[in-house]
Amino acid sequence: MWYKGNVHTHTTKSDGDADPEVVVQWYKNHDYDFLVLSDHNHRTIIDGYSDALILIPGEEVSARILGGDIPIHLNGIGISRVIEPIDAGGVVETLQANVNLITQAGGIASLNHPNASWAYDHKDIVQIEGATLLEVYNGWPGSNSEGGPDKYSGEEIWDKVLSSGKIIYGIAVDDAHHYSDFNHTMANPGRGWIVVNADKLTSKSIIDSLIVGKFYFSTGIDIEDISILDQAIELVISQHRDYIYNTKFIGKDGEVLKEVSGLCPKYEFTGNEEYVRASIKSSIGTRAWTQPRFLNNVD
Repeated sequence: MWYKGNVHTHTTKSDGDADPEVVVQWYKNHDYDFLVLSDHNHRTIIDGYSDALILIPGEEVSARILGGDIPIHLNGIGISRVIEPIDAGGVVETLQANVNLITQAGGIASLNHPNASWAYDHKDIVQIEGATLLEVYNGWPGSNSEGGPDKYSGEEIWDKVLSSGKIIYGIAVDDAHHYSDFNHTMANPGRGWIVVNADKLTSKSIIDSLIVGKFYFSTGIDIEDISILDQAIELVISQHRDYIYNTKFIGKDGEVLKEVSGLCPKYEFTGNEEYVRASIKSSIGTRAWTQPRFLNNVD
């Protein structure tokens, strides 16, 4: 089964503008199946929603280093306790120290919005051990997910990490803070999410699937099926209105291996690829991405 969820959102327990119950109700009303309330340095727990929406315990472990100029933020997903962030001095040292704290608390670590204040990039990420997820797309306007002059986008950073041989799975999140005033300058809900293939809708099943990359991520495109065969990757994209869908199959160093339009894109392996992933864009600009399929032995 496929389950839609968001793993990065905020409430009044940190810097969001809505109470936790209001936030949960928004996602319930918009057909999400699971949610992580990831308040800054706070583990927000509310009861009574398990039948309608699975709430996975989480926290945005948030440090500022080098005089407060560099934000180092990570999400701990499925953690058993509140984590106090560590400032370990440098970017890599602080990322690693907080990844370690998250895993010690029983969670999985997501590296958040690397381009926020241009905090870190692929050269730092490849040195980190134990992180499971990387925010490729973040809906908060300050995330700079699209990059800039001489700055890599979140997707380009991801490819550079993957091309180094490190396996880390990409995600999209909304990083929502604002639930009443909706405009392009606000961090509104619903701008990015993940869709997980899990045996059942429980916290454990969702996390188990995240750990092995059984999910895709999206800003508005629905994928009905992902078939990863011995010789090919085949997708089935849901048609919305009269939108046109263009799929790029991406390999090492971000190389476009094949580009095709339509609802059933397919890529046949040649045997020379290190990895292949799909990046889909609609005619109105919405996106979806699949996880990489590694073909050669990777450490």
